[in-house]
Amino acid sequence: MDLDKGVTSNYIPVTSPISWDEYFMLQAMLASFRSKDPSTKVGCVFVDENNHQITMGYNGFVAGLDESKLPWGKDRSAPLQHQKYAYVVHAEANAILHAPRSLVGSRCYVSLFPCHECAKLLASSKVDEIIYLSDKHKHTDSTAIARRIFDMAGIKYRPLVLSDDVLGNLSDHLLRLLNSV
Repeated sequence: MDLDKGVTSNYIPVTSPISWDEYFMLQAMLASFRSKDPSTKVGCVFVDENNHQITMGYNGFVAGLDESKLPWGKDRSAPLQHQKYAYVVHAEANAILHAPRSLVGSRCYVSLFPCHECAKLLASSKVDEIIYLSDKHKHTDSTAIARRIFDMAGIKYRPLVLSDDVLGNLSDHLLRLLNSV
């Protein structure tokens, strides 16, 4: 018996409204929502060659510390112990710390171009590529050093620009989901 004979109405050509890059960057953006940082929320997702998520992270204080006793301020004129920079673990580092397996050959989707400290971790983890959303610190020494580390390690990096269509489709999709509840 030919199961396909005469039945064509259920075979509809479809495509995903977003690319894998857009999908994983949206996941990184969603992870960033967990950050309590009042000024810069960063999210990160690592993906293997089969487009399977390995791990994710966001920027936040060291796990297990009483956050009510730590500063979120970034006034660099204050002593380091009174600045967030002394206690925050970056999204990339958090994701690496919580990875259940090796990140060798993976892609890293991150909402903000990595700093030089995270670049060292990414290069040591043998990540293949960094895809980032924002590069707001591109004129800093830290970013220049990060790029040098990536170049020397042979790690590709590129920006991802989310189209208005992607953001509009996401908004429409979320509204449809909420209205169907």
